[in-house]
Amino acid sequence: MEYLEDKRAMLKVKHERTADCVVGGFRWHKSGRPLVGSLLLGLYDSSGRLHHVGVTSSFTDATRLALAGQLEAYRTTSFEGHPWAATGQGDGPRRPGAQSRWNAGSDLSFEPLRPELVCEVAYDHLQKERFRHATTFRRWRPDRVPESCRYDQLASAVPAELAELFGSAG
Repeated sequence: MEYLEDKRAMLKVKHERTADCVVGGFRWHKSGRPLVGSLLLGLYDSSGRLHHVGVTSSFTDATRLALAGQLEAYRTTSFEGHPWAATGQGDGPRRPGAQSRWNAGSDLSFEPLRPELVCEVAYDHLQKERFRHATTFRRWRPDRVPESCRYDQLASAVPAELAELFGSAG
């Protein structure tokens, strides 16, 4: 392919992956209440433990305000019995709220929700057991039960061999 001045001659194509996730909590917006800043997402592992896998925060201010009302019915006043309650055990699932390794001064506290809501999010990449970048909210999934939101639903892109794509170098 040759360079064409002032012309876009190539396209970048990405495969969009989506996942259905449990909403286990939320954080208030940096400007404060009543705006929701982000939803905390979870996936169940094969043993039935809910792991915190990332957040989604791509909302307009109008949606952030509406979310506060929608989530009210799922709020719980206590972490007791919540799957992300701190237990002090190192072998449990990933939990939000721990100190940030990137910004020690940031407040990562969150409001727990009963893990009954399911939403679909788009994601770019999964690194280990966590979304590598923030996800994009797509829609609520009232047709899904939270226990069906498991790691095994995630699409894994199989790397193609360069020789298959471009032919042999020799």
